[in-house]
Amino acid sequence: MMDSVTGLISGAAGGGAQANEGVEEGGGVRRRVPPIELKLVPLEEGSEVTLNSDVMILQRQMDRRKAVVYLTLSGLLIFTTAFLLGYVAFRGMCRLCGNDGELIPLSDAAGAQHAPEGGVMYMAELREMLKKYLTEERIESTLRRVSRASHPPGSSEGNAVAREILQNLQNLRMDHTWTDSHYATLQFPSRTQPNTLWLVNSEGEELEEIPLDSEGYCAYSATGTATGGVVYVNYGRREDFEQLRALGIALNGSIAVARVGGAVSFAEKVWHAQEAGHVGVLIYPDPADVPQDPRRLGLHSNAVISEHVHLGSGDPFTPGFPSFNHTQFPSTQSSGLPIIPAQPISANVASKLLSQLSGSSCPRGWQGRLPYVQCVLGPGFTGPGERRVKMAVYNTMKPVLLNNIFASIEGKIEPDHYIIIGAQRDSWGPGAVKSGVGTALLMELARTFSNMVENGFSPRRSLLFVSWDGGEFGNVGATEWLEGYLTMLHLKAVAYFSLDQAILGDDILSVYSSPLLADLIEGAIKQVEHPKHTGQSILSLVQRQGGWRNIVKPLYLNSGAYSFTAFGGVPAMQLHFTEDARSYPFVNTQLDSVGRLQELLQGRLGSVGRAVAELVGLMVLKLSHDQILPLDVTCYSNTVQQLSSKLNQHTAQLQWVFSARGDYSRAAKNLHEAIKNSDIQDERLARLYNTRIMRVEYYFLSQYVSVVETPFRHVFNGRGDHTLSALADHVSLLRSAPHLFNEARFRRQLALFTWTLQGAANALSGDVWNIDNPL
Repeated sequence: MMDSVTGLISGAAGGGAQANEGVEEGGGVRRRVPPIELKLVPLEEGSEVTLNSDVMILQRQMDRRKAVVYLTLSGLLIFTTAFLLGYVAFRGMCRLCGNDGELIPLSDAAGAQHAPEGGVMYMAELREMLKKYLTEERIESTLRRVSRASHPPGSSEGNAVAREILQNLQNLRMDHTWTDSHYATLQFPSRTQPNTLWLVNSEGEELEEIPLDSEGYCAYSATGTATGGVVYVNYGRREDFEQLRALGIALNGSIAVARVGGAVSFAEKVWHAQEAGHVGVLIYPDPADVPQDPRRLGLHSNAVISEHVHLGSGDPFTPGFPSFNHTQFPSTQSSGLPIIPAQPISANVASKLLSQLSGSSCPRGWQGRLPYVQCVLGPGFTGPGERRVKMAVYNTMKPVLLNNIFASIEGKIEPDHYIIIGAQRDSWGPGAVKSGVGTALLMELARTFSNMVENGFSPRRSLLFVSWDGGEFGNVGATEWLEGYLTMLHLKAVAYFSLDQAILGDDILSVYSSPLLADLIEGAIKQVEHPKHTGQSILSLVQRQGGWRNIVKPLYLNSGAYSFTAFGGVPAMQLHFTEDARSYPFVNTQLDSVGRLQELLQGRLGSVGRAVAELVGLMVLKLSHDQILPLDVTCYSNTVQQLSSKLNQHTAQLQWVFSARGDYSRAAKNLHEAIKNSDIQDERLARLYNTRIMRVEYYFLSQYVSVVETPFRHVFNGRGDHTLSALADHVSLLRSAPHLFNEARFRRQLALFTWTLQGAANALSGDVWNIDNPL
């Protein structure tokens, strides 16, 4: 460039000046400034320098013309830009007209998505795009591939399924795809010494062996032998054991026989039996709860249902810590591990034992439907001689490498905030419902959202799709990942959707959810057609059952979503389509196959799967699209108010609970009003509000209990003495059993709950100078 510049003063004048080429800044735009060109005229000796005025005038006129042209073009450019910006802004603020002239609601206009061609996409268009790309055929074909054989963690079949899922996610061209590995300790049946059950005499001599299913077992059972009389404990609920004590039944040293169901997990049954003094537990499926006619979609009478008995989640030998291979842990184990053996038995085995019991008759409502069994509690046996039962459990522990598989679509505005969709991948049996349904829905949603992005969808927040390993053993893979990122998830994770066991029928929808997410379901179910009733929305049928709020229930311990809320402080949801409580009895058995599920649904597996995928997809779409997260922060103030009114009936010492509840209610209301009166188009302001909303569940994790000893620290959804339910149960003793009320324990419970609630109120208020704490 310098060779072409003529503005150089050369040696004839005895000196020189160099033309300058630089960069000029203006209006935030950097532009290159051309070099100044100086033409030097040789002077005669003794003459004076004179400037040609005509040339100067002509040059000024040309400069003025250039300025006029420049100003005119600049004005047109500014006017056009302002007009376009104003038009787009006006369209975003007002109601919008679609191609057919139909008005689109304001809520659909917020946060318009820009298509690659320069157009805009609104929520109504995104909903239609979601419905367009979801397919029934892929759901069913994926389900059949995943459920073709048993695939427990660490097995060759399990690794093959994992590789196939990873490859399929990579083929979708996600922004990021990776795996997360953990070494966890799992328990399996012994290959050399099977579990056994015997009838023995008073001397302990074995009289008769009762055959057991070799594949049925309770993971994380205590090992060894236990001998004692037999007591029938109904469902093994806390209230069942209280009723047995009231009847004067001797429980210490006996073996409990409990039936499946009663809204309590195997782990809870074993825990309650252990607290009552039993030395072992046998769990069976009663025909009153689980259909047992194999010709009509029922279990056969020799089938057993297997389930883990760890009262917790994750690897029980690294409680509170992630099981990464490079991390060292203290020598400890979960307090939720049972210290008594547990074993699943069939209805036939239960019938053989219970038909020989002697003692008091069962309370009303305890009678099952076992053949030839009169409901008697035990613990003795009829007939000559004193007989007892001896059970032996020889399960073995084994370290297994678990692999969680992740894929993500990165958000365009808030990429560090993400909505997580996950499903269990492993299964002891074929696992059509246990793992296949969730995996098929996960892959279909990943494919659908990937196609939507390629066709113009630009999510505001990131989407994270996860296939979890070790789910059969208490959501081990998911919990280990939560433990690894526990300190930052409340800053990153907007919500979690579990797809596990989403299809158990095709008639009744049940939602197990954090209260913050409950309102999302209303918007989704009114837009999705019911899979069994063509032409009717799910909402229209739900309203006949008493309204949509009746289908929303609290998260339960064995739910794939429970740990996210109760342990991680992340709003979470899991939903099921069922026929009724007894619709599909094959979960956790070797009979959980695609053929049986398809038979139950009468060939509608694909349509039911598509309905579930659409429900979850619409909720995920809204969370990833709206500028302000659609989470109801006021829900917990209502929960506290309802329980506080019950507490108030027992004691007047709870004014601090009421005070904290009032502070939280005011903070939630003030945040709601502030958002309503703010310019949510302001990205900085919207992010500040969203950060406070995202942390609400985390605020309710008690900071005063150990995450190692009490992992489920949530004061509403957790388990332990710090929870509101534990406080309410203890206070109720003032009326039912005053001698059992412990004032020191009560004061501790009151402090734990109250200060957690007060801390949540203070955090929700925002900055410390916004906290309303009047004298």
